Amino acid sequence: MSVQETETKPKHRGYLEFGPLLLFFATNYFTKDIMLATAVLVGSTLVALGLSWTLDRRIPKLALFGCIAVTLFGGLALHFDDEWYIQIKPTVISGGLALFLAGGQLLNKAPLKALLGQQMALDDKGWQKVTWVWTAMFAVSAGANEIAWRILSTDDWVTFKTFGLTGISVVFALMTMPIIAKHTSDEKYR
Repeated sequence: MSVQETETKPKHRGYLEFGPLLLFFATNYFTKDIMLATAVLVGSTLVALGLSWTLDRRIPKLALFGCIAVTLFGGLALHFDDEWYIQIKPTVISGGLALFLAGGQLLNKAPLKALLGQQMALDDKGWQKVTWVWTAMFAVSAGANEIAWRILSTDDWVTFKTFGLTGISVVFALMTMPIIAKHTSDEKYR
């Protein structure tokens, strides 16, 4: 992470990243209306992206990708009045990311380094290991969501999406910390 990112992340980055998801959960919890919750998710994600630009004068690539995915799948759900589109978004996006990362690794490319190389300085072995951990995380998230949306009620799925998928991400993020610590190649990132 750059010095600027380190300084600004505690101030607002968490709100911008998780605020829309928490608003989605809260709206669905209090109204039991998945379509209203989806509209809130899409709108608040767009606002968060705009705030990110206003506050940081940049938009993180992953935040932009997430916003496009939420807007696309949320828009389809709202247009067709069908919750299926928002429910399959995590499966499609996470599964696609797992395939993208695995394919890049198998072709001896460094797709994660291309995305995050300005935020972290890892040696090649570190990038390879972190990429495989992230590939596993996205595959597990896709599989878990695919099971969840099929067997849970809509309200229970919203809870799973908010807390279950976030929990999976946290577990895998903790798994990457020792790898990052061991393979960081630049003192300013230690």
